[in-house]
Amino acid sequence: MAAYLLDWASLLIRWVHLITGIAWIGASLYFVFLDDSLEKPKNPADSAKGVAGELWAVHGGGFYHAQKYAAAPPAMPETLHWFKWEAYWTWISGFTLLVLLYYLGAGLYLIDKSVLDLSQGAAVGIGLAWLVAGWVVYDLLCKSPLGRNDAALGVVMFLVLCAAAWGLTKTFSGRGAYIHYGAILGTIMVANVVMVIIPGQRKWVRALAEGRAPDPGTGARAKQRSVHNTYFTLPVLFVMISNHYAMTFGSAWSWLVLIGFTAAGALIRVWFVLRHKGNASPAPLAAGVAILLAMAVLLAPRLQEGAPAAKFSEVAGIIDARCATCHAKKPTFQGFAEPPKGVTFESPERIRAFAAQIRQQAVVAKAMPPGNLTQMTDEERKAIDQWFLAGAKTD
Repeated sequence: MAAYLLDWASLLIRWVHLITGIAWIGASLYFVFLDDSLEKPKNPADSAKGVAGELWAVHGGGFYHAQKYAAAPPAMPETLHWFKWEAYWTWISGFTLLVLLYYLGAGLYLIDKSVLDLSQGAAVGIGLAWLVAGWVVYDLLCKSPLGRNDAALGVVMFLVLCAAAWGLTKTFSGRGAYIHYGAILGTIMVANVVMVIIPGQRKWVRALAEGRAPDPGTGARAKQRSVHNTYFTLPVLFVMISNHYAMTFGSAWSWLVLIGFTAAGALIRVWFVLRHKGNASPAPLAAGVAILLAMAVLLAPRLQEGAPAAKFSEVAGIIDARCATCHAKKPTFQGFAEPPKGVTFESPERIRAFAAQIRQQAVVAKAMPPGNLTQMTDEERKAIDQWFLAGAKTD
């Protein structure tokens, strides 16, 4: 019953996480587009009252006219819409999922004793430390003299993320490393909103209410963090879906794959941002696509043709001992109420039907069993590989 209730909690919180994440990212992408697409006001009266740019758009059967002030409007509007709760609830729901799945189930998803032999408490403590350290290092870099040079800051931050990706994959399981990398970026993004962007907006509102000119430095800092958030968006989304693709987190080069997708996502996002401003060079887009192609080559399975075929009886015994504790109609492994993704290996026909997936997960990516909890050996993985390459026969 506990596993069943955990599944329900995970389902509902994941649903909230997806909804709020869409709302936050959608708003973020829209406002970046809006800022970069503003045109000089056509009406001189608008310029006279402080309007710096405007945009006309059509959507949903109506026309919209958005205007942005260089500093602030002459008077406080009666209704002012804030965009913050989408960010807050995305992080809250995401962190709750991290606790439910990776911290309460640390032995299954977070710890891989072949990587580092950690207790559950140590693994959770290290995971939380990574989240805090990620924000502290990033924030200090932004506040340092380096923060005045966006290009230099970007290079240094990328090197920091490279180090984080390498360190995480040397600490946790592949899935645990990837989810914490994404959680670091997500924590930075929401902390930017909580600690910099919203406080800056409050200062502007307070200055307007008191009849003072807003501090332009506050707006510049908020703008910088907002731009950083938009470049983190695609890498975070990659991490969110990567646990469905063991070829990424299960690779021997998992940290390099993580960095490659980060660089590709950021470069592709750079191209989209530049497009908002007019004719954009295709160089960032081409570089991002080239990195993705390089990742595809790096992850391609290396076939070992000519190896003697293992007998199906041997492979069936391996799967029964190492895989069927989870992949059965009634899993015996603690923490599973149902077989993962509904996949079962309780007959020769089912094993053959999933032969390619079994090889991908257990041999190529070595992501299954998770954390190698059932102690599948290299010899057993080789036997599965030989059986598959010989035609995955069941007779």
